[in-house]
Amino acid sequence: MKKFVNFLTLFTSFSTLICCALPALVVTLGFGAALAGFLGDNPQLIFISENKSVIFALGAILLSLGGYLQYRVRFEPCPLDPELARACTSSRVFSFRVYVVSVIIYLVGFVFAYLAPYFLND
Repeated sequence: MKKFVNFLTLFTSFSTLICCALPALVVTLGFGAALAGFLGDNPQLIFISENKSVIFALGAILLSLGGYLQYRVRFEPCPLDPELARACTSSRVFSFRVYVVSVIIYLVGFVFAYLAPYFLND
């Protein structure tokens, strides 16, 4: 269950990045024509931008669930076997890093989708 939630968390975080942060960065750098060509070749990506509120809400729910699972697992004991204990510890560290990367990606997407338009409009 935890691995599945981590996967969904990372997937929705990347969806927010694809929806909002990367297009804004590409246009800011002056590559708007390249973005238009890319979206012309891949029109299914426009669906993500059109439904960004649902994607951001789902992402927030999954990030919250992932954070809760990270917190809860922190207190569970690892096996007594040294090899299994080492694997358990490294798995927890890797899982936490994936979670932190997911949160950062989500926040970058959130800033570009909801906060940046207020600062960029005159």
